[in-house]
Amino acid sequence: MLHAPTALIPWLDPQTIIGAAGPWALLVVCFIVFAETGLLVGFLLPGDTLLIIAGLLTHTSNVFGVNIWVVSLLIALSAFIGGEVGYLIGHKGGPAVFERKESGLFSKKNVERTNAFFERFGGLTVILARFVPIVRTFAPVAAGVGHMPWRRYSLYNFIGAMIWGFGLTMVGYLIAYIPWVRLLVVQYIDVILLIAVGGTALVTLWHYFSERHKAKKAAAAGEDVVTDAEEAQELVLDADVFDRAPDLDGDGKH
Repeated sequence: MLHAPTALIPWLDPQTIIGAAGPWALLVVCFIVFAETGLLVGFLLPGDTLLIIAGLLTHTSNVFGVNIWVVSLLIALSAFIGGEVGYLIGHKGGPAVFERKESGLFSKKNVERTNAFFERFGGLTVILARFVPIVRTFAPVAAGVGHMPWRRYSLYNFIGAMIWGFGLTMVGYLIAYIPWVRLLVVQYIDVILLIAVGGTALVTLWHYFSERHKAKKAAAAGEDVVTDAEEAQELVLDADVFDRAPDLDGDGKH
């Protein structure tokens, strides 16, 4: 049974949210998870926190109206499909995907940061990137542009989606078995949601405006803020990167 709306922030109460989203609540969560890896602007959306909160609310208030196994599997499926779409965008679009003006939504540095992960961890980056904001958005596209073998990519994508999507949602559900945690969630869910949503929004806005300010400042200084075809080609990973063993200790040796 859902608890009564709290007085502090009633519009963030789960009952209020469900009343507004109705049967679409789980679909909204799944779309956000999909967009994080399926769309190049997905890094602006909440990720890890959303999954844990989804698991917590499934335990404390059955927020989606279905059991945790269904919730976790649907979220994992959304993460997997998002990864496949991101790969397809990169595979079909090629280097042209990276040809664009620097802005709050795109940064050449984000692609370079993702490429650095591939250089260090090889194909395992597809799995590890799930736990790294921004990188998890660009990794599928970078793998597609670099023509990482699709079967291998899909295997890693599936493993990553299960560990991240299914795993984190289950973690949220299981920690609610701890009595004091469950009591805290039930009594202060409005505060928890405010911190989760507000914190994510603040970080997202800070990142967006920070990148946008840097792009404008660079443009005003006469710097090149447009990634042209030649520069985009330089961002394409070599095929042998995907075959490398991971450099786990960071000593440069694989």
